[in-house]
Amino acid sequence: MAAVGKILLGGTPRATSMSSRFSQRKAAVQMTPSAGKRLKELLDKRPDSLGIRLGVKKRGCSGLSYTLDYAKEKKITDEIIEEHGVKVYIDPQALMTVIGTQMDFVDDPLKSEFVFLNPNAKSACGCGESFKT
Repeated sequence: MAAVGKILLGGTPRATSMSSRFSQRKAAVQMTPSAGKRLKELLDKRPDSLGIRLGVKKRGCSGLSYTLDYAKEKKITDEIIEEHGVKVYIDPQALMTVIGTQMDFVDDPLKSEFVFLNPNAKSACGCGESFKT
């Protein structure tokens, strides 16, 4: 899948998720209903996938960009959020970079893409594909 979307600066996610049986805390990443719906559509075409894996790679003008891929297995170190019927497995190396991020899906006449509103991003490149924390 390897989808990448635009990065927006600022914002505060409001979702909470059950991280364990004993405590409740804010979700590391919040999905909007439109992002959840689109991810669910993609996952319905891939029944062998457990969910979506969210990561960050060093690339682009500003240094980092998001990666999305199908999660084939659960790793013991994964942070898992479940929202809108979709499980997102967050790579542990990306967790501190994406914590507090809101993931949205925008579908308009010119483009369809995932958009990330990351309060940790200090800057983003002009095209919106990469960011710096």
